Amino acid sequence: MSISCSRAKRASVPPNLRRVTPRDRDKPVRLTRIYTRGGDAGETSLGDGTRTSKLDLRIAAYGTVDELNSALGLVLAADGHEEIGGVLTRVQNELFDLGADLSVPLENEGRLRVTQEQVDVLEHECDRFNALLPELRSFLLPGGSELAARLHIARTVCRRAEREALQASGAHSLNPLVLVYLNRLSDLLFILARAANAADGREEPLWRPGSSA
Repeated sequence: MSISCSRAKRASVPPNLRRVTPRDRDKPVRLTRIYTRGGDAGETSLGDGTRTSKLDLRIAAYGTVDELNSALGLVLAADGHEEIGGVLTRVQNELFDLGADLSVPLENEGRLRVTQEQVDVLEHECDRFNALLPELRSFLLPGGSELAARLHIARTVCRRAEREALQASGAHSLNPLVLVYLNRLSDLLFILARAANAADGREEPLWRPGSSA
């Protein structure tokens, strides 16, 4: 095929449907246009440019990860604990890494993936904050301070993201550390909700079985 024919063939394909050329791992994403009309028929592009239905389980999973990130943004918008804010700001960025991981089929090598090191940091934060809290003697009701309540909402969204990623892993090959990261993050959000109540001097709302009987 001649160069002119190749160019003509490429020009006949709408820009929003062309296969994406992989960029360098640390290269920033440039968004020059927000709407493309490429998803109007119910399809979207994965991170490698592959077209798939918006009902694809991977799309559902990283869509819920996006919802989780938005919930964390709501947590950060509350007046509260500076240390918790620092942890969650890092987590927000890592959730974009995780979404990128889910969006690129695993057979594509050299792409951004969740790492064991990121999971290790979450475990370290769990241990660090939990060491300052009293022993739990009952299940907790979600609530307390506004910051704690928002953290509990984020925790439940994180659990849903984990379930949807697990479902997607039954149909597609996924990085197993995605599931581990989300599982550990939900634990951390629970601990941070407790820490937020402790910092605010709030008594933790405990489940009292049968108390309404």
